[in-house]
Amino acid sequence: MMQCPKCGASVLVGDKFCEECGTPLTASKPPTNTQGCEKCGAGIEAIDTDGYCSNCGFRREAKKSDRIEIIINSQLAGVSDRGLRHHRNEDFLALHQINDSQVNILVVCDGVSSAEQPDLAARNAAETAAGKLAHVWQSGEKPELAIKSAFAAALDSVCNIPCISGVNSDPPSTTIVAAIVYNRTVTIGWLGDSRAYWISGKASQQLTRDDSWLYEVVAAGEMSEAEARKSPQAHAITRWLGADAVADATPSIVNFTIPESGYLLLCSDGLWNYAPKAEELAQLVARSPGKDAMSVSRSLVEFARQGGGHDNITVAVLAL
Repeated sequence: MMQCPKCGASVLVGDKFCEECGTPLTASKPPTNTQGCEKCGAGIEAIDTDGYCSNCGFRREAKKSDRIEIIINSQLAGVSDRGLRHHRNEDFLALHQINDSQVNILVVCDGVSSAEQPDLAARNAAETAAGKLAHVWQSGEKPELAIKSAFAAALDSVCNIPCISGVNSDPPSTTIVAAIVYNRTVTIGWLGDSRAYWISGKASQQLTRDDSWLYEVVAAGEMSEAEARKSPQAHAITRWLGADAVADATPSIVNFTIPESGYLLLCSDGLWNYAPKAEELAQLVARSPGKDAMSVSRSLVEFARQGGGHDNITVAVLAL
């Protein structure tokens, strides 16, 4: 085990980025402040209101992928944000609505930072899975089989990303959670620790269970959750989409019947690390300045940023 030179979090030998704060671990001189100047390393205090570094004059230009907002309509929307610590956004989301709003599709992916091109892996997987879900559904397939077909196509799209294999590099990989909603029935598939929640005033609940080391040791009774969270392996995922996980890439699938008005929420761990319990998220949603899907998405992303923004943050919301 090693420690991140910036935040002190435990990291594994061979990791390219710290999962806690996003600091590169392979550079000879990691930046001391990823919110400051990326050229000379000056702190955030050296950056003026126009974004220029008063020390060297460099200006960081925001990338389009740093902040993605998708609005299908007032019911279906989502936001993906780089956060405050990572040097780029390695999350992605995709949303579709078909058959005059009768069918809704939501996909959230969180690229694995220690792998090659995690941002491209997340994007390919999200877009491919959403497109395949729409296509297979329209062909008359059952939702469970549509989810499996979509994940198989997403896996192919990730495995086909060109990369250079090496001792200290893993092939492109990503977590994924996807949902298809029709006639008040939600079918959800996932690999990894991106989550789905049902949020309502009466009975909020987490709909997925993490494919993670922490969840597995707690479920097996080997440790308490408090003990497991102290382990350097607490954030390690056990299943994902990627060429190094082909043998175990069949998604877990669950069906959920929508009981009343509320919100279907899909998110990456950049949000739920700050509010893991469904009841906590319900309180945040209740305080959102607007009740439409985009207002709720923006409000939740801002909550995570205000909490520290240690990771990329992605939220997809369907208001029902």
